[in-house]
Formats: sequence, structure tokens, C-alpha cells
Amino acid sequence: MLPEQFITAYELALASQQWKNVEPLIHANACVTFSTGAVHKGIEAIHKAYEKNFSAIKNEKYAVTNVHWVLKNNEMAVYLFNFHWKGIINGLEAIGSGKGTTTLIFEEDKWKLLAEHLGV
Repeated sequence: MLPEQFITAYELALASQQWKNVEPLIHANACVTFSTGAVHKGIEAIHKAYEKNFSAIKNEKYAVTNVHWVLKNNEMAVYLFNFHWKGIINGLEAIGSGKGTTTLIFEEDKWKLLAEHLGV
């Protein structure tokens, strides 16, 4: 898998709303910051946060656009992007968008998310 392919795999994993599909893409020591400012450090904290989102947002669609690669080599990749999501929260349609930065690390012959920061 190339770093570019990671983005598609991540989008599909999130769209499944199944942690078992997302987990293989996340590094054990990853850190994810949501656009709310909430910081989730380590795979267990990220697991809880994602499961909470999966439960709260039904039929979520998540898309990454305008990817700009800051760095790409055989061990690490960093990209900036725009994100857009929509879904159903408490029976009502909800949408959101923002900007993000993701750092990937190549480990165990695959790309894994090491850090992600989402903002508005």
C-alpha cells in the first residue's frame, strides 16, 4: 500500500463504522485530536472515541479532499487535507467540515496513522 492508498483505506474503514476495520490502520501509540479540541492518546483512547462517534453518528459519510503532501518517504508521510462529513444525529441530518494534518508511519509492512489533528 502506498501512502495515497492509505487515505482511501481509512475513508472506507471509517465509513464501515466498525472499529475492527479502523484498528489495523492506527499505530498503537497514535494521538488523534478532534476538531472539538479533545485529544485521544493511544489506541485504547482512540478506540473509545471512535466507538462513541460511531454510536452517535448514524450512516456517516466521511471524505478527504485537497490533499497536500508535506513529506513522503519510505518510513514516514505527512499530509494536509480538507475533510467533510455528514450523517444522522438524534434523527436529524448533520454535517461538518474542516482541515486536518495526518502523520503516517510505515511499520510492519503497512502504513499506519501515527498522529492526526482535525480543526475547523
